[in-house]
Amino acid sequence: MTMFDLSGRWAIVTGANTGIGRAIAAGLAGAGADVVGVGRSAMTETEADVTAAGRRFFAVAADLSKPGIAGTMIAEALAAGATPDILVNNAGIIRRADALDFSEEDWDAVIDTNLKSVFFLCQAFAKAAIAAGRKAKIINIASLLSFQGGIRVPSYTAAKSGLAGLTKLMANEWAPRGINVNAIAPGYVETNNTTALRADAERSADILKRIPAGRWARPDDMAGAAVFLASPVSDYVHGAILPVDGGWLAR
Repeated sequence: MTMFDLSGRWAIVTGANTGIGRAIAAGLAGAGADVVGVGRSAMTETEADVTAAGRRFFAVAADLSKPGIAGTMIAEALAAGATPDILVNNAGIIRRADALDFSEEDWDAVIDTNLKSVFFLCQAFAKAAIAAGRKAKIINIASLLSFQGGIRVPSYTAAKSGLAGLTKLMANEWAPRGINVNAIAPGYVETNNTTALRADAERSADILKRIPAGRWARPDDMAGAAVFLASPVSDYVHGAILPVDGGWLAR
């Protein structure tokens, strides 16, 4: 057994159908974890990645913006045979508009999905882990905008800043209960959420100039950080927000 071995453990990964969620699910499976994928659309490719690694995959269809869904989703995962070992809160949406023009509808949609649902998923998962007497790991997907303001994404910035704070609060409360709560803050990643940015030649060039690594991140660049935070090697890591940004914040 190695320090990064996740054999015998289950990982619940939200937004597992594409991008960062798919890459993290595959990475955790490669380290030995079975996976519960949560998403609003089919997760066929993610399932193929997980089963190719020799691990089990169970799909849960859920719209995480709906009230009360967190407890139902965790209960469904446990009923399928999963144990409350690892939770990766990756699902998220983004809306872009100037702060002067930003609508209340777009504000609520992003906050409900990216912040409110994450808190209640963590709560339901932590209750299950404590009831089962199991040590557990929670990994939230934060953002560079957990540290910076950004432009034209007010609700996303508010949600990711709030998520950084919640990660620390939950770590403070749950570390004594055997639950590690940490976050990964991805840099600029080639995903559906950044399609508009990458299509804007000037904005994309400005972003690239600031990244010391000289490229946008790929989704699988996040997998190693997730395996680290899910594995025994990080047992003394609590409340950390780990940037995986190609050096963006260092410049």
